[in-house]
Amino acid sequence: MITVRLNNAEFFAYHGFYPEEQLIGGRYLIDITVTFEPQGELNDELPQTVDYQAIYTICKEEMATPRKLIETVAHAIMKRIKNGYPYITELDVILKKLNPPLGGTVAYSAVNVNYQAAKKSIGI
Repeated sequence: MITVRLNNAEFFAYHGFYPEEQLIGGRYLIDITVTFEPQGELNDELPQTVDYQAIYTICKEEMATPRKLIETVAHAIMKRIKNGYPYITELDVILKKLNPPLGGTVAYSAVNVNYQAAKKSIGI
């Protein structure tokens, strides 16, 4: 198994339930962990792994689409990564909204969505 991580990818985006959040925007951090079984013998080529540049691009594109809930954003990122790499066995996406407008000091609010492939049973 191999694990690829993208940590603290930072974006400025316009997500939020309240209209002023969608006008003002805010800063977000994304952590992604992808575990997979290599596709054949590793030979230093991208098609045999999970390309973290492609994962970053997916995050960038999804963050550019304003949504009310960060849960929806995180789920869209997870779905696109999973569809792009069907051999993934585990996928974890954490989306943090920095300094959320909650009426007090809060470093961030966050959601975590994950996927785990069904384990293949071995017949005996």
